[in-house]
Amino acid sequence: MRSPDPHCRPLLRSLTLFTPLLLTSALWAAPGCEEPVQDGSEAPPTSEEVRKEQATALEDTLKAHLNDRVDAVAVKTPGKEKTEHTWQDDIDDVMGIVNKGVAAIFFYPLFEKSHEETIEEADLATDAALFTRIDGFLKDAEAEGVPLGNASLVLDLPKIGSEDEPKLTIKRSGVPLAVLWLVLGAIFFTFRMGLVQVRAFKHAIRVTRGDYSDPSDEGEVSHFQALTAALSATVGLGNIAGVAIAISLGGPGATVWMIFAGFLGMASKFTECTLGQMYRQVRPDGSVMGGAMYYLSNGLKEMGLGGLGKVLAVLFAVLCVGGSFAGGNSFQVNQSMAALAETVPFIADHGWVYGLIMTVLVGVVIMGGLQRIAQVAERIVPAMCGIYVLAALWIIVSNASIVPDAFGKIWAGAFTPMAGFGGLVGVLIQGFKRAAFSNEAGVGSAAIAHSAARTPYAVREGIVALLEPFIDTIIVCTMTALVIVISGAYDPAVNDGVFAPYLADGNGAGLTSKAFGQHISWFPYVLSIAVVLFAFSTMISWSYYGERCFVWLFGDKSSTCYKVMFLAFVFLGSVITAKEVLDFGDLMILGMAFPNVLGLVLLSGKVKSAFNDYWAKLRSGEIKPLN
Repeated sequence: MRSPDPHCRPLLRSLTLFTPLLLTSALWAAPGCEEPVQDGSEAPPTSEEVRKEQATALEDTLKAHLNDRVDAVAVKTPGKEKTEHTWQDDIDDVMGIVNKGVAAIFFYPLFEKSHEETIEEADLATDAALFTRIDGFLKDAEAEGVPLGNASLVLDLPKIGSEDEPKLTIKRSGVPLAVLWLVLGAIFFTFRMGLVQVRAFKHAIRVTRGDYSDPSDEGEVSHFQALTAALSATVGLGNIAGVAIAISLGGPGATVWMIFAGFLGMASKFTECTLGQMYRQVRPDGSVMGGAMYYLSNGLKEMGLGGLGKVLAVLFAVLCVGGSFAGGNSFQVNQSMAALAETVPFIADHGWVYGLIMTVLVGVVIMGGLQRIAQVAERIVPAMCGIYVLAALWIIVSNASIVPDAFGKIWAGAFTPMAGFGGLVGVLIQGFKRAAFSNEAGVGSAAIAHSAARTPYAVREGIVALLEPFIDTIIVCTMTALVIVISGAYDPAVNDGVFAPYLADGNGAGLTSKAFGQHISWFPYVLSIAVVLFAFSTMISWSYYGERCFVWLFGDKSSTCYKVMFLAFVFLGSVITAKEVLDFGDLMILGMAFPNVLGLVLLSGKVKSAFNDYWAKLRSGEIKPLN
């Protein structure tokens, strides 16, 4: 269909806006028409629908006019007012206040730049008036230091008839403090440990394979089981949904920085999991208690910082419990249910059934403790990662002719984005942010699982742990990124706009599913199952993390109480729609990085000394393979 002549757009926009209102007024003013006549004719559009149509037209016009001068353009309309206030709304209101407080501390956006102005409705009447106003606004924004190439432009339209004025906002998103904290920590550990992720990589594979394993060593699980248990908590929806969103926002170049961040994160994992082993406590019954709360409290106490250590340990444990209930539980159920509903419509209207099934399955596993969690994880994680990576490799091989072009886009986008330096910063932020959310290196959660591994050397388990970011970010996330780039799923104009709805809604799981489905028609069904398994494995591992922290805070007898509460949140995840409750989990989990990384930096000398001693013994032949 041919687009309307540009000169006709103002007339069409005015007709779209005012005709339904005039018709509605005429109907109400006519004698005997005080109420709409139920004659089967189509009801005139409401003012909300008219505003939405106007917003769509304005957004298309602005995108055509700006032509990549800004990173993104959106025109927003007021949400529909709720006639009833539910209990979920009350919870959402309270959690919104809590989230804002937490985010103000842990997620303060460093280097954020923004500029806003109000405009008049008359500025929206014609293209000429709109363009003049927009160009002047952008000039003012640049004068205030907002880099347009890495900024998003938003036009907020008030309700029709409201006294409020339309508002223009342009913002360059900043770097969340928590993400910067994790990245700076990873850089420090990489150099402090002498590039351990490179030097010990081959040895890590041999240890995980069991070449150095002795079943008589103290601990509850093998190296491989500890690795898969920790991986099951990180390999999940972030690898499927988050990567797609990162590339849609930062472009293909975000992939390079995501990989680089994963590489740096390997050193963070090594450091925290080595300390987890060094300060673990083995109970008379053979069970192991370990994790950040132990090395923060006991390790810093040895350095004469007992007070600081206790505060950091308590803060870590509280945040971990909160994160286990939301981000590691309800969020996983909610998002996996939404993904499954795409291929199983029954779930969309009967979410409680899905919640009940997941509650039972999770309960059966977590009531058996870490050993049962590890047994399940060592089967699920390799299987789901294998299926996902093989499908991605099939798509890559099948499109071998365009793979060089895909790598070219990734490399070019990482270092020479069209938007210049501002765009480069934006791409870098998206890559690092996704890696931080995905592999949780520096968060401290994985140290809880790795502390239970059977080994006589704490450093050995730290070396095994450095494989986590490699598998999670460098392999799995990169496979997703390559499929997205090859399919062109980050571009709303590709394939007649087939990806546009998913990009507009920020539906990362749907976007990835559609990208895979373009090459393997039946894969969306497999992906739905994979998403459920990813979510399930994440939940059982986070239940262990939360339970260990809860027991550390309240004593051994509180374990069962925690598990019952955890299962209640599993079911709630299938019926709750409060967005703020679901977002609370991410805030808690990344918030754990603040006490953890601070403690790791202070204790890094102990890890460095232990690693040098172990490496010298390995090089001299004193430590030899047993199998």
